[in-house]
Amino acid sequence: MALINWSDDLSVNIAEMDKEHKKLVAMINELHEAMATGKGKDILGGILGRLVDYTKFHFAAEEKLMSSNQYPGYLNQKAEHDNLTQKVMDIKARLDAGNMVVTVEVMTFLKDWLTKHIMGLDKKYSSFLNNKGIK
Repeated sequence: MALINWSDDLSVNIAEMDKEHKKLVAMINELHEAMATGKGKDILGGILGRLVDYTKFHFAAEEKLMSSNQYPGYLNQKAEHDNLTQKVMDIKARLDAGNMVVTVEVMTFLKDWLTKHIMGLDKKYSSFLNNKGIK
């Protein structure tokens, strides 16, 4: 069962960003499924590693889009991105070191952060960029 179900509520009405957000949702759901079925640490670590890498890629693309269009909330958005990237890298490092397991608490954090981030901050750049003709 999926942890996050994609819906129009999560759409930012910018095709490339929606595509990337859907991929992040799918990766979190994959991590959740692996955890729920008792997969080993190596499999969880691999999925989490891919999630870290893709998150960095997505944030860079989003930041470039905001920066190149002089989005006034860029610095706030970048700070949020940096914060999440660091938290996920910390989770991955602790998992790799054997100091933690992927728990319901971790999955809830990822789900809440992604959905609240998209529906909060990302929706703000969405209307700004849509008004500039970016869809």
